[in-house]
Amino acid sequence: MEQIIPLLSNPLEQSSGCLKTETITVFIADHPVVRYGVSATIGRDSDIEVVGESSDGWQAISEIQRLQPDIVLLELDLPFPTGMDVLKRISYVSPDSAVIIFTNLTKEDHMLGALQAGAKGYILKNIEVDDFTSAIRTVHSGEVFISPTMASKLVGNFLNRERADRAPDSYQRLSAREREVFSLLADGMNNQSIAEHLSVSPYTVQTYRQRIMRKLDLHSGTELLRYAFRKGLVSLEA
Repeated sequence: MEQIIPLLSNPLEQSSGCLKTETITVFIADHPVVRYGVSATIGRDSDIEVVGESSDGWQAISEIQRLQPDIVLLELDLPFPTGMDVLKRISYVSPDSAVIIFTNLTKEDHMLGALQAGAKGYILKNIEVDDFTSAIRTVHSGEVFISPTMASKLVGNFLNRERADRAPDSYQRLSAREREVFSLLADGMNNQSIAEHLSVSPYTVQTYRQRIMRKLDLHSGTELLRYAFRKGLVSLEA
């Protein structure tokens, strides 16, 4: 189990008689070299002080409870206990600590899950130095900070879903005959069987099939079947 390394304040600052409010940060990550780099970066700013660090989740929770820092920089991709587990525990052991997730995980689900669990920031490890320290100050002031890359991704995905929700249902564009052919295709019938069932030529069925695939933006029989299941147009019952 890794040893906790408390980082002491500069005694010259303590004896100077100058009153100064410092942001206290605790950084937790898998790799010590990353912790070292972040600590060195933060150390360049006189208003930010690193008071402790750890790679072990349980030790981190214990130290956070003892130190009650203003800011916790937390790597989400930790082994057991996971970063998400640590995040949830912090709200109990140090409720006034604001957590900023510092990670390489770029999936929207990871970010939304962390924010819903109480994180006040989500930044990626390729963030610029100025943005990094700005994130700490922003969250310390009571606001939320999201990495510009993740913010753009979140907005883009939201707008795409909005457009999809407003778009007319492609299935409604099918004619009655095309819907009939679609239903038979989804039931597993081939062109010849459908032609006999509808008393038309296989060529006519193929024409309907091509129209259906084009209107629904489908490219294979497998996609057609998935679409049918998603729309509830076919069931698994025999």
